[in-house]
Amino acid sequence: MDSATSRGMTKYFLCAILLALLMPLAWAAEPQQPVDPDRLYRLTSELRCLVCQNESLADSNAPLAIDLKNEVRSRMAAGESDEQIKKFLVDRYGNFVIYRPPFNAATLLLWLGPLLLALIGIFAVWRAMRASRAGNETAGAEDETAPPPEESAP
Repeated sequence: MDSATSRGMTKYFLCAILLALLMPLAWAAEPQQPVDPDRLYRLTSELRCLVCQNESLADSNAPLAIDLKNEVRSRMAAGESDEQIKKFLVDRYGNFVIYRPPFNAATLLLWLGPLLLALIGIFAVWRAMRASRAGNETAGAEDETAPPPEESAP
């Protein structure tokens, strides 16, 4: 056997060993079920990008958003429901990750805050109008009871 043939056989032998070592990895990989793109978009539209904060996960191109979209996609492929996926993300990142957080004690201020601010604003306007009206009435009453100014003789 010459050395060129020996080197060629060594390469084939090393390739065969490499393939034999990689075969179990190929067998272990689970085939991904196809994911409905409409369902994926609908669910990621309900989730907030944790980096952008004013953008949905579906519209964001931030690296973390891409990772989260891939996580959602893999969970969908594994057969999880939208509610299970949302629960996973809320458990991991908190209610901030969903655009419509649940109504509970932790989010009470979030839900009732705008209403409270509107009521405070209405009350402040009402008080200001009442004080202004009372000030005008007092000024008008003083004008009626005050004696006319004296005219000075030339």
